[in-house]
Amino acid sequence: MPLFSIAQSVSPTAEHLKSITPLWTGERSADGRPHVSDKLLERLKNISIEEAWGFMRNKGYQNQYENDWFILKPEIAMTGRVVTAQYAPLRPDLEKVWKDKGKEEGRVGAMNSWPIDVLKAGDIYIADGFGKIVDGTLIGDNLGNAIFAKSKNGVVFNGSVRDIEGLAAIEGFNAFTKGHDPSYIQQMMLSGLNVPIRMGRAFVVPGDVLLAKKGGIVFIPPHLLDELIINSEFVQLRDKFGHQRLIEGKYTPGEIDTKWTDAIKSDFLTWLDSQKLPMSRSELDNYMKDRTW
Repeated sequence: MPLFSIAQSVSPTAEHLKSITPLWTGERSADGRPHVSDKLLERLKNISIEEAWGFMRNKGYQNQYENDWFILKPEIAMTGRVVTAQYAPLRPDLEKVWKDKGKEEGRVGAMNSWPIDVLKAGDIYIADGFGKIVDGTLIGDNLGNAIFAKSKNGVVFNGSVRDIEGLAAIEGFNAFTKGHDPSYIQQMMLSGLNVPIRMGRAFVVPGDVLLAKKGGIVFIPPHLLDELIINSEFVQLRDKFGHQRLIEGKYTPGEIDTKWTDAIKSDFLTWLDSQKLPMSRSELDNYMKDRTW
């Protein structure tokens, strides 16, 4: 719902956001976005891009991944609840409509600060800057500090940033962008806040969950997050067990790489007792009941 289709408010109502995320049945933010738990966001950081993307594709979600990023701090993984912003080339008549509406709603400052004002802890600011690099710098280090103060998180921009030394100095902040440039933002306007947007080859809905690592970014529909995480964590445990037993020479590669025998399954279940698990044992046991191995 970009600017061109709404006149009643800068961003969609909570009811509208609920209507476009009907499969989510859990807690929601005041603005209507799905609100996954902080615990799940933390566990998600340990999931690889390949595991997350493979799970999504198996579920029929083929357009949730994007790569080829400039990453401010490649060693820092990011997860968060998505807040979206859509930008467009400046058109003065529509910009005035948008600014007037924003003023009525109490929004202050330049339009590229409006998405920052709505951020809460655990949110992640995702913006479609239509790939603009020169004069497409959506933030510098001042706004970067404001973003981190509100969200304790970073940004993902299909666009650019400036002041990368200052941004890099913000402890805990990270940025995935299509580039950086010393210029300042010009000839751009906000055209949608908390609306579905395209990010390269990916499509993202407000309230989606972001996983961003060296290998790229994946946007996860929140109703799939629980299953994605425990599925990936189980695969990690299964692989760790298999690698250990192969090194020990207890089983052959053929035994580990095919459907496990009851003896190997029993060995695995005993081995789990010696491991620090990322989930509760009861949660894992419930998951394994329905698995064909």
